[in-house]
Amino acid sequence: MVTLTAPASTGSPPSIADRVGTIEWAHLARELDAQGSAVLAGLLSPDECETLIALYFREELFRSRVVMERHGFGRGEYKYFAYPLPAIVADLRALLYPQLVPIANRWNRDLGLDIRYPARHVAFLDRCHRAGQTKPTPLLLRYEAGDYNCLHQDLYGEQVFPLQATILLSEPGRDFEGGEFVLTEQRPRRQSRPEVVPLRQGDGVLFAVHTRPVQGTRGFYRVTLRHGVSRVRSGRRYTLGIIFHDAQ
Repeated sequence: MVTLTAPASTGSPPSIADRVGTIEWAHLARELDAQGSAVLAGLLSPDECETLIALYFREELFRSRVVMERHGFGRGEYKYFAYPLPAIVADLRALLYPQLVPIANRWNRDLGLDIRYPARHVAFLDRCHRAGQTKPTPLLLRYEAGDYNCLHQDLYGEQVFPLQATILLSEPGRDFEGGEFVLTEQRPRRQSRPEVVPLRQGDGVLFAVHTRPVQGTRGFYRVTLRHGVSRVRSGRRYTLGIIFHDAQ
């Protein structure tokens, strides 16, 4: 887990840019290499979380709503933001992306893939849009008692950035019970390995979208990851999803 440290007090709370700037990215890269995921503790403040939850009820901010049960995705619902994104969502996307590019490019190199990602998110979005992927993918998710999210991958087209983030907006034990964030990893000729990632309100988790490299005795090999949410036992759970590629 990477805990964010606030910069010296100037009389106002640190900005998201300041918080992202305090992350120990070298340590985070090692966690992603080892586990395929890494927690950013305290990425958002409680007030920012409540502000984002309130956006869920402003229909004009979203391009679509998905009821998971209708599609066999689980139970619960989520909404994809429309462009222009709310400032806090756009900032998270733009600030996290350049820090993750070195990891993404190294992973592709280790997997023998020729794809490399530009340093700035706007340049990567231009690549997505030229490929016909023009729909924004950041989303808000809402789960109530009995809801869950089946294991899945957020791909959306040929252009895929290999890392994404989820931020928990509700507080476990106060707003809901259950609803753990779950990852599974499938290694060649082995059974799947599960990982439950504990999160508090405002914590983010970075994780592999689809595959990642793992060092073996004969070089790197590819493992496949999926993520989901276990059953919410009571209350209501909101999360923000930050996906860096757009959709067709």
